[in-house]
Amino acid sequence: MDSGGWSRRRFVGALAGGAAAAALPACDNSPAPATTEAPEPEASTSPSREARRPSGPRPLYLGTYTSAEGGGKGIGLATYDAATGRITGAGTLGGVGDPSYLAIHPDRRTLYAVDERDDGAVTAVRLSDRKVLGSRSTGGAAPCHLSVHPGGRWLLSANYGSGSVAVHPIDASGALGERTDVVRHTSPPPGPGQEGPHAHQFVTSPDGGHVLAVDLGTDTVYTYRLDEKAGTLTEVAQAHTRPGAGPRHLTFHPGGRYAYLANEVDNTVAVCLYDPASGRVEVGEAQSTGTGPGTSYPAQILVTADGRYAYLANRGHNSLTRYAVEADGARLRLLGTVPVGGDFPRQIAFSPEGTLLFAANQKSSTVTVFRVDGANGELRRAGESFPSPIAVCALPL
Repeated sequence: MDSGGWSRRRFVGALAGGAAAAALPACDNSPAPATTEAPEPEASTSPSREARRPSGPRPLYLGTYTSAEGGGKGIGLATYDAATGRITGAGTLGGVGDPSYLAIHPDRRTLYAVDERDDGAVTAVRLSDRKVLGSRSTGGAAPCHLSVHPGGRWLLSANYGSGSVAVHPIDASGALGERTDVVRHTSPPPGPGQEGPHAHQFVTSPDGGHVLAVDLGTDTVYTYRLDEKAGTLTEVAQAHTRPGAGPRHLTFHPGGRYAYLANEVDNTVAVCLYDPASGRVEVGEAQSTGTGPGTSYPAQILVTADGRYAYLANRGHNSLTRYAVEADGARLRLLGTVPVGGDFPRQIAFSPEGTLLFAANQKSSTVTVFRVDGANGELRRAGESFPSPIAVCALPL
């Protein structure tokens, strides 16, 4: 493993430890946040987002680094009020090391976490009783992202430290089997300033026909076909950013033909064209993040379910950029930025209804919540920040 790149990823900038003292209580006996069944498909004439907003507390899971000073003791447990955005702590789920990224199974019964360590692993947790179902090696170092294939039978993970992607089978209980494949990104060579590949994300295309890996170290988006019987990967295409862009995170427009790429190193975003038939991705021209000159370490980009607005988390600038999505997804128009209300927003996520946006702020050890205006896409703070030790992931259900 090339630990230099991993160290930069985890600790770029000095970690602030003051807010970490107000951590979630380490209490594994507190009641488990209620889980929900997978939502029914919405009809084309679905009611307004306000009408669909559920009542009562909703589960919120929080990722952290357990091996860092001021870090957490495991996966943070909390609930949130879907109307007000107020977060209430509910304890900590221990037994998972450095759970820096979280994902949920489509049936919402099992939670998955990366173990971002030298000997990388992924862990499954049954939510009904918080039972850890076991961990499996990813075959690489420092896994930083994972996602569940839409069919619910395969877990996809990205090893940042070793620049590889892995596949694990998921059984009927939600538990993981031994990995069925691991592929290291050996070409093209690393981009300017990079010492090797650094896989940062591994996701499924909206049509389900391909899985795509974003690699910061090689300035490349790799497209694979996943054999859904054997769990093996076959590379079918590569898309290259401009040298030194450092692509980190890709999000698809709901129309399925366009995607938006956040470039960490050169502080840009790009609109990408995706061809479902071939799996090829075409990266468009670099665009501004609205944060001014210098590197602001863009982290993650989200698109609203109606495809009208996109939001980018900027860690150096400590802001969220808002874009209007135009031309059926083919164009982003910069609208401006708003302060995130924390330090170093590492990850952002919508509530299931899209009415709230959560930002996990790594250096301030806080989670901030915004109301999303469905009419114009504006973001408004929803109450006070919630303290969570080295908050690097927030997963609202």
